[in-house]
Amino acid sequence: MAWVIKMSILDNIIITSIETPIVVHSEKGRKFQMKDRSCYGLSLCASGQITYTMNEKRYVSNQTNAVLLPQGGTYSLYGDKEGIFPVVNFGCENLNCSEIVVLPLENPQACIKIFESLKDLFLQNANNLKIYRTFYELLDKVSSANSQKQNPLDPVTQYIVENIQSPELSNTCLARQLGISEVYLRKLFSVHYNITPKQYVLDIRIRKAKQMLCDTPFTVSAIAEACGFASVYHFCRAFKQRTGTTPTQYANENRIFRI
Repeated sequence: MAWVIKMSILDNIIITSIETPIVVHSEKGRKFQMKDRSCYGLSLCASGQITYTMNEKRYVSNQTNAVLLPQGGTYSLYGDKEGIFPVVNFGCENLNCSEIVVLPLENPQACIKIFESLKDLFLQNANNLKIYRTFYELLDKVSSANSQKQNPLDPVTQYIVENIQSPELSNTCLARQLGISEVYLRKLFSVHYNITPKQYVLDIRIRKAKQMLCDTPFTVSAIAEACGFASVYHFCRAFKQRTGTTPTQYANENRIFRI
């Protein structure tokens, strides 16, 4: 069975500006040329169909997907079917997008509803917190069908977090949780995280230890046990190898005693 992992292009986006949302009424046979687009655009489709052409590639916009239009992009479009296309133009950082991107939608109507809410906020001259929150909600809804939901390791990584206190998180144990061989388990971790299952477990143990050292009064011994280390010695050695400092030093430097 072939497993597929998808990273949404919108995962790490930082919005810097949002223009007033618009609704484009596109007629059948409509032609339009865009040269050096001034900002990014997110286009939905309430009805109808448009075909974009960019760098000799075609991208179809219809009710089943959203279209991400790149800043600086030069393209043409053709109205295949008369329809209504809600559009939000925006500025952002952390978006690696130089071509048109088609994003399949799990719930197109929910996206249209959020767009209408965003449009209403602009009519009400609402504050930026509400506007940005609603646009991020729209982006989250758009990206939900294009995220890591198809990662086959999700069940086992959740199991690791829930059972991090157990010293028995071996490859055999983890492979059994997924019903696969240890060889295939190591292959999946290599493909999706570029590390071994053992390294992944240790990463989680160290992160958990850092949290506990910062916000709990527990002793180093208690934290070592809670994070699944076989002994305090193994905990301190692994912690210093990963962080460059001892657990006690880390706690002294990072623990917050008052608010």
